Amino acid sequence: MAGLSVVIPTLEEDSRLPLLLADLQRWPGELEVIVSDGGSRDHTRAVAQLAGATVLDSPTAGRGPQLRWGVGHSSHAWVLVLHADSRLPDTWHHKVEQILSSPEGQLSAWCFDFKVEAHGRPMLWLLERMVNLRSRWLQRPYGDQGLLIQRQLYERVGGYRPLALMEDLDLVERLSQVAPLRSLNCALLTSAERWQKRSVLVQAWRNARLRWLWRQGRSTEQLLRLYRR
Repeated sequence: MAGLSVVIPTLEEDSRLPLLLADLQRWPGELEVIVSDGGSRDHTRAVAQLAGATVLDSPTAGRGPQLRWGVGHSSHAWVLVLHADSRLPDTWHHKVEQILSSPEGQLSAWCFDFKVEAHGRPMLWLLERMVNLRSRWLQRPYGDQGLLIQRQLYERVGGYRPLALMEDLDLVERLSQVAPLRSLNCALLTSAERWQKRSVLVQAWRNARLRWLWRQGRSTEQLLRLYRR
């Protein structure tokens, strides 16, 4: 069985990271877990090391630079990128095994379906379906959906750029020009925290506005200031 490198960018994620690291233990083959840290002051590094992960200090904080640093230091032919506040489904390892063992799997990049860790909120249910339709039809998955990619394909498009924001959209737009982005047909659970701070409609509008401004050429520094408001 092919080995798998998992890259997780972190910044003060000691409360959520242990759950994801436990999920990863279902992988039956050789597993390399790299935590690319952006300067955490909590127990993130210790949590990762206790779970057997390799912890790297990214020279530059920010999800784009941290992902580029982490993937650049990984070793296996297949890379799975995950956010630290994600939870993997019980069947994730079976789905990924099928891709890694299939010659056709190497011709595509892969993502999970989008699902928010919340119950009883109809607007989140609608959001999930809209995001998953967008992923399938437009091939524009969010970073929250993870990314499974063969290293040669990743390097062919230049990998993650060191962007403080929009690093996921920037990469998938380049990927979609050379290879399909396909669903693994199982959902990656993402934290509901940012969807609970504001209404679903307001947060969705903010996200769409940031994407539009990015396409209009706004700098990532400007976008980051808006994102943090």
